[in-house]
Amino acid sequence: MNFITLKDLTPKEMKHLIERAIEIKKLFQENPISYMQEYGGILKNKSLLMIFEKPSLRTHLSFSVAMAQLGGNAVYYSAKDSYLGTKETMYDTAKTASRFVDIIMARLYHHSMMEELAEYATVPVINGMTDFVHPCQVLGDLMTILEIRGRLQGIKLAYVGDGYNNTTHSLLYGCSRIGVDIAVGCPKGEEYSPMPKVVKEAKKFAQESGSKVEIFHDAESAVKGADIVYTDSWMSYHVPKEKEAERVKIFEPFKVTQRLMSLAEPGANFMHCLPAWREHEQTAEVIDGPQSIVFDQAENRLHIQKTIILKLLGKL
Repeated sequence: MNFITLKDLTPKEMKHLIERAIEIKKLFQENPISYMQEYGGILKNKSLLMIFEKPSLRTHLSFSVAMAQLGGNAVYYSAKDSYLGTKETMYDTAKTASRFVDIIMARLYHHSMMEELAEYATVPVINGMTDFVHPCQVLGDLMTILEIRGRLQGIKLAYVGDGYNNTTHSLLYGCSRIGVDIAVGCPKGEEYSPMPKVVKEAKKFAQESGSKVEIFHDAESAVKGADIVYTDSWMSYHVPKEKEAERVKIFEPFKVTQRLMSLAEPGANFMHCLPAWREHEQTAEVIDGPQSIVFDQAENRLHIQKTIILKLLGKL
């Protein structure tokens, strides 16, 4: 079993992972002794390989600390310093690594490489992020929403900004799968909008879960009536630096300001998967204000990673 995209999970499986992550977090924070007795050595002598092509703070820290708090070991491997994709194939990498470790997490540029890794590895593979999706992030986001709002069904999440990125795609899959309404507000054009195939699949999932998927090309329409307002970087890793000025101009109408937040439901929360570019994707007033739960999101990456690892290793 692997963890590659949220569309591969049933609503029941997603709900189970989220609820168990909340339980594990609560035990860890409120009763450390009981936590250590139940989970502190559960992955003794188990090793996680972490392959990084893309830089990371939250993914690196959350997986490393998760393994430590489960009694296991995490090994960092920078693909920039390797022969991966040049002298050595992904097939050989997957087969070799599987002889040394019990589970692999990879953060890669190309989703096709992730699929190849998952196909040839003989141990479970976790998608730590690709150019297509960011499933660990969004599963942790849904955990955060359930913690803060007390429910998922009937919640509306509005995503505004760059629609053509991995977080947007995973939000579309995750929200539609589990019953959260999602409205995306992004500029017109293929370069800024979610992939049509993702929108099509998400709308199919929404029919099954009773939720709604909407795509708008202005921020106000998307945010109206939202319980959660979410944004992400305007300069994803794949975007060349020379496009920055042009993109800032294009995305300026989608900046999350206090005025935009006022169009959402009273008491709506603000989310950002980080790193955040203050005064661009959102104002400092919003991200540092009382409606912001971005650091709850960040913290929950730790607990959702634990749950994913335990599930894939048959410990949950």
